[in-house]
Order: sequence, then structure tokens, then C-alpha cells
Amino acid sequence: MNTYRTYSSDETKKVGSEVAKKVSSIPSRYFGASKCQVSSRKGAVVLALKGDLGSGKTTFTQGFLRGLGIRGKAQSPTFVIFKRFALRDLPFTNVYHFDCYRIKKADELKILGIKEILENPKNIVLIEWPERIKNILPKNIRKIEFKHGKKENERLIKIAR
Repeated sequence: MNTYRTYSSDETKKVGSEVAKKVSSIPSRYFGASKCQVSSRKGAVVLALKGDLGSGKTTFTQGFLRGLGIRGKAQSPTFVIFKRFALRDLPFTNVYHFDCYRIKKADELKILGIKEILENPKNIVLIEWPERIKNILPKNIRKIEFKHGKKENERLIKIAR
């Protein structure tokens, strides 16, 4: 498990950007495929972002998206549930950002096509509040835990391997 300690939103975004660069190279490093053979992997790359309100999940996601080359400020899709961002010049074609804070039952996401999104190996999916939909998540998710530190702006980010 890798643990990062950040003291500002810029530092949290930097961690997100670094993770994005690693994730975008997953096909060649972890699955023995070239960057053109993403479809040889089963399902999307799913990052489960778990943590209390204000612990850095959305800030991390902003850095993650920036690390993939997406410009502009990404806001949490709390009220629209998810946002899709098209990717260029990467082995992946889309990155999805889900915020499940308002979800009561995982079945609510089925009508939005989450099953197809999670099954597509050309997608990267970031999910805030994954514990609310754990029964529909694939087993091979990457868990990232966010915690408030002892100091006001301190955040602890733990990334499971």
C-alpha cells in the first residue's frame, strides 16, 4: 500500500495526476498488452475513492483528469451522478467520474448504463462513495482511501496495490 500525505489542494491534485499517468500505462505493464491492445483486459479500470466529506476525493479527481490531459475544472457530479470525459492519444477512450453520495440503492445506476461502462476495457472509472454501490462493482477495483490529517489541510491518501 502506498501512502501519501498532502498539505494543500495542489499537492492532492499532484498525487492524482501521478496516479493517472500510472493508470494510463496499465495495459502494457500489468496485462502484457501493448497500448493498442487495451481490449485484451476484461472490464474498465475502476478506482474506488472512499473517504469522508471534504477529505480530498474530488480534488484528487481533478488532478487525475489533468494528468490524463483533460483541461478545465472538474466539479463533483453530486447532482448529475456522473460525468464522462473523452480521452485522446491514450489507450483508453473515456474516463467516467461517478459521485454516489446521493445513491440509495445500486440499482439506481443500472438505468444510467453503469454495467456497460464497467465492462468496457477502454474506460477508466473513478467512483466517489463506492461503498454505496459495492454489490455491483467488479472484484478487481483499485481502492483509494482518503482521510483528514491532524492538521487543518493535511490529507492522507492510501492506495491499495
